[in-house]
Amino acid sequence: MRIVVCVKEVLDPDAIGNYALAGGLVIGDDGVSIAMSTVPRLMNGYDEQAVEAALRIREAGADATVAVVSVGSDLTTLLRHAKALGADEVTAIEPPAAPLDGAAVAALLAAHIRSTGGADLVLCGRQASDDDQGVVPALIGEELGLPVVTVARAVETAGEGAARVTRVTPEGDEVVEVDLPAVVTVSSELGEPRYPTMPMKMAARKVQPAVVTAADLGLDEAALAPRVAAVRQSAREISGDCVIIEGADAAEVADRLVARLIDDQVLPARS
Repeated sequence: MRIVVCVKEVLDPDAIGNYALAGGLVIGDDGVSIAMSTVPRLMNGYDEQAVEAALRIREAGADATVAVVSVGSDLTTLLRHAKALGADEVTAIEPPAAPLDGAAVAALLAAHIRSTGGADLVLCGRQASDDDQGVVPALIGEELGLPVVTVARAVETAGEGAARVTRVTPEGDEVVEVDLPAVVTVSSELGEPRYPTMPMKMAARKVQPAVVTAADLGLDEAALAPRVAAVRQSAREISGDCVIIEGADAAEVADRLVARLIDDQVLPARS
């Protein structure tokens, strides 16, 4: 069984939040990108949980190869982290100089999956923390002609050629079975991903990820021309004020909290 996990490098959302609270979030001269070069970059949290889902499938007894792939430049640190977590293969797809939209990223990932013999299961995070669009997994499914199952909190094999997916819905869990190959997006309800052990981290430091280009995958800049382009991004002013509500006991604190929410028109007035 071959499991391909698609991951994205993003700016650390905690650091971005801290800058925003401090009023120091600066948009660059292009009106779109974040200007601060000091913000750490790391693996998108949902994608890290997708890696965890793949490792759990393998640990449950499946004879599986876990391959992690990402689109971008200078991804050695990111992919070494994936290797330290337990990935068998790590690959970076070097994009062309032009900016990419979700459709172009999906085209690159799908072309790579095809070029490596396909996949029995493609796992992705449900969305990325930087743009929160969540369109790439569906577009990968479209490119490869595969079914897509979204917002999974558990993924397991279900006999030969099938997977059982527990989905998170507003009405509760929904369990579905899907014929493989398929694309599944993983949500945070999967649980905390593992931390790499020190021996695994040390071993991963020696790994050089495989690198392929768009040209290697048979895609030129025209084929990857963006259909959607970011025009403007703005940083809102965020208030970090905190009000401490005190009381003699929990019931009194709760009553005072509800009264405050009613005063602020967050809750409707009691009838």
